[in-house]
Amino acid sequence: MKNYIVSVLAIAALMVSCNNASPKMDDKPVSGKNDSTNGLKIAYVEVDSLMTQYNFAKDYSVTLEKKSNNARNTLTQKGNQLQAAVNNFQQKLANNGFQSREQAEGVQAAIERQQRDLQELQARLEGELAKETQEFNEALRDSLSHFLAAYIADKHYDMVLSKAGDNILWADSRYDITQDVINGLNKRYKPAKKAEAKKTDKAEKK
Repeated sequence: MKNYIVSVLAIAALMVSCNNASPKMDDKPVSGKNDSTNGLKIAYVEVDSLMTQYNFAKDYSVTLEKKSNNARNTLTQKGNQLQAAVNNFQQKLANNGFQSREQAEGVQAAIERQQRDLQELQARLEGELAKETQEFNEALRDSLSHFLAAYIADKHYDMVLSKAGDNILWADSRYDITQDVINGLNKRYKPAKKAEAKKTDKAEKK
């Protein structure tokens, strides 16, 4: 079973023009960022930190992990049942336990169907996990892009880069806006359960 839990999102370098009008953010400017008023103003975001501290990414990772574990347990159980059927068939075949050749062939055909069903189940579960992971990546990328569009318009950045591993060989830490971005994203993020709970409370009060 493939592990579809996302550990690092490979986000391409995000470049957004600061000429578009956007609402200003409440976050305080990061001190010491890009003193030059004439040159290109660039910042970067640590993707690893984003994945481990952005609440949306953490919540979704837990959800995907649960689904992955459930799928793995289901496949393991079905696989054990298939192996037991194969072992029983081979044992009866070796001990002349079948009353006729037709009976043995019938059991063998049933085992082959069981094997095909297991393969189809594995393909379906892996496909579902892959699809949900893709949806998560798209939602994460979308939320980050929308946040940065407003953020850099307020802070007047020309470009924001993603830093994952060694894709940026060196950068002065004063250009690191990771914590600002994480704080802003978490401020915007409203978990589905909490949102539903608020709706229920309002309905009960009415």
